[in-house]
Amino acid sequence: MNVQVSELIVKYMERLGIEVIFGMPGAHILPVYDSLYDSTIQSVLAKHEQGAAFMAGGYARASGKIGACITTAGPGATNLVTGIANAYADGLPMLIITGEAPTYIFGKGGLQESSGEGGSIDQKALFQGITRYHKIIERTDYLTNVLNRASQILTSPDSGPVLLSLPVNVQKEMVDDAILGNIKTGPVVHAPRDQSQPIAQLAQLLVEARNPVIVAGYGCIKSGGQALVTRLSESLNVPVVTSLKGKGAISENSRLSLGSLGVTSYGPAYRYIAEESDLIVFLGAGFNERTSHLWDKKLLGNKKIAQVDINEDQLEKVFQADVAINGDIKEVLSSVLTQLEACRYKRKNPTKIRHDHAPTQQPADSDYAEFKNRFPLVEKFYARLNEALPDNTWVFDDNIIFAQNFYKVTTGNRYFPNSGISSLGHAIPAAIGARFADKKSAWAILGDGGFQMCCMEIMTAVNYSIPLNIVLFNNSTMGLIRKNQTQQYQGRFIDCDFINPDYATLAHSFGIRHFRIETMQDLPVLFDSMDFHQDINLIEIMIDRDAFPNYSSRR
Repeated sequence: MNVQVSELIVKYMERLGIEVIFGMPGAHILPVYDSLYDSTIQSVLAKHEQGAAFMAGGYARASGKIGACITTAGPGATNLVTGIANAYADGLPMLIITGEAPTYIFGKGGLQESSGEGGSIDQKALFQGITRYHKIIERTDYLTNVLNRASQILTSPDSGPVLLSLPVNVQKEMVDDAILGNIKTGPVVHAPRDQSQPIAQLAQLLVEARNPVIVAGYGCIKSGGQALVTRLSESLNVPVVTSLKGKGAISENSRLSLGSLGVTSYGPAYRYIAEESDLIVFLGAGFNERTSHLWDKKLLGNKKIAQVDINEDQLEKVFQADVAINGDIKEVLSSVLTQLEACRYKRKNPTKIRHDHAPTQQPADSDYAEFKNRFPLVEKFYARLNEALPDNTWVFDDNIIFAQNFYKVTTGNRYFPNSGISSLGHAIPAAIGARFADKKSAWAILGDGGFQMCCMEIMTAVNYSIPLNIVLFNNSTMGLIRKNQTQQYQGRFIDCDFINPDYATLAHSFGIRHFRIETMQDLPVLFDSMDFHQDINLIEIMIDRDAFPNYSSRR
């Protein structure tokens, strides 16, 4: 049966399993929007294209499915850049559909043209560095090949953003929908590589080590391997630290959890690795600037190193490993546990695990205690949040440093730090996107600077009756900038301080609930009176603009 290309594209998205698409219509993409009218795919109108891309990313992170967004040509497409870059940095499967000016005016100065012809914006060059695949579809004769290539990337374990740009005249052309039968939309199954030797070597390293430690990253969560990380840890009595994105790879309430490793962490992870361990096992964790404490040599010195990652490019990118395995975390850990069960091994001596490093047992003059004393209201808020919502909670966090130290992530909830390109204005739209994937309690945590970059998307939540909890840290400054200008620029403050709106009045204008926390006495009232599952809540927490974490970013 002959159908318009616009309808074929929508049928293709349905076959990919896409259930919701975020975006904004425009003249050059209206044929696809018209085809969405009769589709099972729910279209969601965002307030800004960047918000739509962040929503698609939040949906992908929370569900593990393909996130999707759609915009028109020109500024509709260019406004997506930061959201796509964020998805690229996090390796998220995201399909982006954009419109384009008709092909017959390419090079003539068409309105919003981005073909790269005749001095127009070159969309391919613009997106080439932040997508895994980008194509302006100028003809229909290679449509099958383009869609197969897009599917291959979107369903790959090592996925990323795919952008398909459709000139408006091509969207209206007729094609035979039988070509859908030639497009593979399921995951590509590769023959497993023989990893028996390196897996046996990893098992042997674990048996021989005196004080091994596991560094669990986002790869453990992405593969669904949390239970196996816990099983390996408990069977050998080995402590686990996580990367920031890996929080929740093991419950942080576990006696074997040493919290999160990183330059903004005041927990015990760094000291245990530097002072106690003789083997570090990296599981789906990169050794980037944040995790490595700016590549501190003390962390890797005089230790054996093993690394497992599904992304081959991550293997030995920063260090040389004694064993490096390119594979799925869940599959590799299952094989390692089988190897261990087949041999005789001694559990590691629990007296060697320095539980006195735990934050609750640190001395009063420790870095952690000093940090907690600077932000007592924030610390108590997270303690109450841990108690009230220990499971079935999604937290999207642009602030990062507070949650890294105060929020204990269990395997029953999920923590999504904005660590990809750390773009402000991400948390609110990302949490909205996640809420379209599931009905869990969704939280967006951010500062007042970032809030003002994305607060208009609150109306998207209002328009679609999406429950959402927004935690806003109010200090009337760009906190990181003020910290750096204090530590490194002799307090020469420029463009960091600002005047905030009245957030209670702003919340009222949105038609949502507002609660302001200024003292400890406000916290029980908040948790006793607010509905965190059905309402849209703006929770404002007042903090001192001159209270800083004492770490230095050396920037």
